Amino acid sequence: PHSRAQSSPAGGARAPRIYTRTGDGGFSSTFTGERRPKGDRVFEALGTTDELSSAIGLASEFGVEKGHAFVEQLRKVQCMLQDVGSNIATPLSSAREAHLKRTAFSEKPVLELEQWIDSYSEQLPPLRAFILPSGGKSSAALHFSRAVCRRAERCVVPLVQAGEADPNVAKYLNRLSDYLFVLARYAAMKEGKEEKIYIKSEQ
Repeated sequence: PHSRAQSSPAGGARAPRIYTRTGDGGFSSTFTGERRPKGDRVFEALGTTDELSSAIGLASEFGVEKGHAFVEQLRKVQCMLQDVGSNIATPLSSAREAHLKRTAFSEKPVLELEQWIDSYSEQLPPLRAFILPSGGKSSAALHFSRAVCRRAERCVVPLVQAGEADPNVAKYLNRLSDYLFVLARYAAMKEGKEEKIYIKSEQ
């Protein structure tokens, strides 16, 4: 709907409208052209994935302020999440071969995350207590992103189990939450910020 500019009364081109009104009835379209209710689990998973990318975007901005080199990795993750969304928006039950070729999700990004996790883990002190989301703005934002990532994974797993999304998408989100946790600890360490630990309160 936003692919071409519309003509203004004066004959010049103007920017296309951001609104389409096609979803006003409570339905939206998948990439395969299906109309489904907006409460469908496909759109719940898509929305949560979008929320995750936004949370990572915020964490990235805090990382930029502190000069963290890992910001480039976070930008790459955001691009991968666009691919995750494409796969989710293409239910396998209604996908044609052309859809599958455009939205396939391989195991390669999962393996890359594992390499990143191992690299940061080697530099961190041992984990001896339950860590609360803390450790400065970069770290806290990464912890928040991790929590959103877990929710995104919970939304995607039923789609995978129903054969509607690629198993590698769920694997990627599972590994991504581990990456974000390790990265949060790394950010706190690099910034010299204290990680707050869980202390059982007296009842």
